[in-house]
Amino acid sequence: MSPQSWTSWGQTAKVWPGRNWPLGATWTPESTNFAVYSPNATGVTLCLFDDDGSERQYELTEHSQGIWHGALPDIAPGQRYGYRVDGPWDPDNGFRFNPHKLLLDPYGLATSGTIIAEQPIYGAREDDPAVRDDTDSAGYTGRSVVVDPSFDWEGDTPMKRRWRDTVIYELHVKGFTKLHDRIPEHLRGTYAGLAEPAVVEYLRDLGVTAVELLPVQQFFSEPALLERGVVNYWGYNTLCYFAPDASYSSSGDRGQQVAEFKHMVKSLHRAGIEVILDVVYNHTAEAGPNGPTLSFRGFDDRGFYKRVIAQDGGFDDRYWDVTGCGNTVNTWNPLALRLILDSLRYWVTEMHVDGFRFDLMSALTRTGYDVDFQNALLIAIDQDPILRHVKLIAEPWDTSMDGYLVGKMPPPWVEWNDKYRDTIRDYWRGHAPIRDVATRLAGSSDLYADDGRSAYNSVNFITAHDGFTVRDLVSYDHKHNEANGEHNRDGTDNNRSWNHGVEGETDDPDILALRRRQAANLMVTLCLSNGVPMLTAGDERGRTQGGNNNAYCQDNEISWVDWRPDDAWLDVYEITKAALKLRREHPALRQRHWFEGRPIIKDGPNDLAWMHPDGRVMRSADWHDHHLRTIGMFLSGKPLREPGPRGEQQMDASFLLWFNAADHAVDITLAMQEWEPAGRVALSTDPEIAVGAVYPAGGTFRIGARSVVVLESA
Repeated sequence: MSPQSWTSWGQTAKVWPGRNWPLGATWTPESTNFAVYSPNATGVTLCLFDDDGSERQYELTEHSQGIWHGALPDIAPGQRYGYRVDGPWDPDNGFRFNPHKLLLDPYGLATSGTIIAEQPIYGAREDDPAVRDDTDSAGYTGRSVVVDPSFDWEGDTPMKRRWRDTVIYELHVKGFTKLHDRIPEHLRGTYAGLAEPAVVEYLRDLGVTAVELLPVQQFFSEPALLERGVVNYWGYNTLCYFAPDASYSSSGDRGQQVAEFKHMVKSLHRAGIEVILDVVYNHTAEAGPNGPTLSFRGFDDRGFYKRVIAQDGGFDDRYWDVTGCGNTVNTWNPLALRLILDSLRYWVTEMHVDGFRFDLMSALTRTGYDVDFQNALLIAIDQDPILRHVKLIAEPWDTSMDGYLVGKMPPPWVEWNDKYRDTIRDYWRGHAPIRDVATRLAGSSDLYADDGRSAYNSVNFITAHDGFTVRDLVSYDHKHNEANGEHNRDGTDNNRSWNHGVEGETDDPDILALRRRQAANLMVTLCLSNGVPMLTAGDERGRTQGGNNNAYCQDNEISWVDWRPDDAWLDVYEITKAALKLRREHPALRQRHWFEGRPIIKDGPNDLAWMHPDGRVMRSADWHDHHLRTIGMFLSGKPLREPGPRGEQQMDASFLLWFNAADHAVDITLAMQEWEPAGRVALSTDPEIAVGAVYPAGGTFRIGARSVVVLESA
């Protein structure tokens, strides 16, 4: 769409009364009902757009409870539309109505087109924000689309997989398939591409049980990025909370993207893979008060965005921004709250997704300025008969001083656990106290055991989209974000990484071997820790971003997964796959109950024992030995605390996991009282220790420097 494709406003026509629910455009063969919330508007005009860009206008004269509504016959699915809203222009009091700006439907199920970063998308003049800008934006912004919601799900139902059986794989819809040579070229980078057998089989073979998709609700790149010639690749700039992003559609943007998304979900479900959406309800693409007027700002700016609390008790038009993106959605506002809940339910009931990861969840938990776990959103989700049973993951922080909530989210929420990330990164570069490592390996009881939650409230991760990949984590000491155009000032400096002697890529075989072993150590540790493991796409095969730890605007080979075998770390892939298989096949490695460090049956072994390399259980003084870098984690499978499906006592193999982050080999003694009668190597990152080797109880073996060895009772 270009500015030249738009023609002048058409003649206003009559519209049927319709009804004020449901919000959005609801299509039936008889008519399409349009309903939109704008409580302080003085007039709302529905605008339909023909293929040639001409515009037809329909004044909505019916309104009740702040909702303007009407119905039109003979509207076909695929019809593009938007709204023009009139009302007071009084920014000091939160009123920014401007009928010259075409607005996307907040409840629109699909969008067509994108934004052009020029003055017409702004509601106020650039040189004077107090003055309304009366240039028309229709030629510079997208359209909402009427959608036929029908789809043959062929009996697809939610899997509701238990958390302890879940392995999450965070991926970007486009980046995961854009370079995949086994996918038809026209499907690469799309929902359909992600549903291709080559992709689904790869995920299933690896051992993934759930994909967590970076934002796929319709988002738009920030104008500042567009002016620099780049885009918001990650998608954390949402505007349309019901619409799958049209840029990932191979079949069109007139509603076809909805059916294509559903087909993707159905295909993944058939393979036993759940779909979790990374959702961004904390802010919108409209940015600060001087940002573009694209939707919410033109309907209800005063109600939808949080304001600074005025000292005199009056209205303060300054936005309260704890997201770092210019605005914060006001979840205390009834219609903003309703929109979030309606959107979540829509994605579950109509799009069949299995859960959500909430970006900057702390920003959504606030009443006024303060974090409030009794706030309306948390209570509403907890009481909702649909939402309370899906997977709910919090990124438990925002940008404010009091917004760090790791370990504090109430049940049933699970959390991204960055303390796990930092501790395990530090351990494998030789910096973490062994007592902290043990706490993270066992499920972070310091964070989750005191309020009735389990280890599976911790989503463990080493990397995520935001930061280094695993390969870069072992290849760079410093970020290299020059390609972002921000003079390497963006992105964190707290990487907890180690280049092992050379910054970046190298041909030195010894350094390469060590890096690959360290990558394997990180992946195995993640896969076998108590909690929910989350892998980042491509980490298992050595994906690199060239040291860029903030590739949010890199929609290119920097971010895309490279599927060529030439430079892939396929040895890391194989050991990651083996670790996930071990976890999947042995409930002893994913026990639900907290370990007690005592026998479950009389005269039996402790359910968990921490072993010193000398062959004894760790003593109090050992936990404060700052030089100790080697620890064994004994997990008893005889019996398990978890009963079987009929209440029967379950038995499994027992395991002894040895982690050695020291820079030298260590002699290990296998304790008689904790082992029986021998251990078979089930997994090893030590090149000198072969899988299948057997070590008798009471004997010794040597674990190489910076290695993991997993022994299974033989």
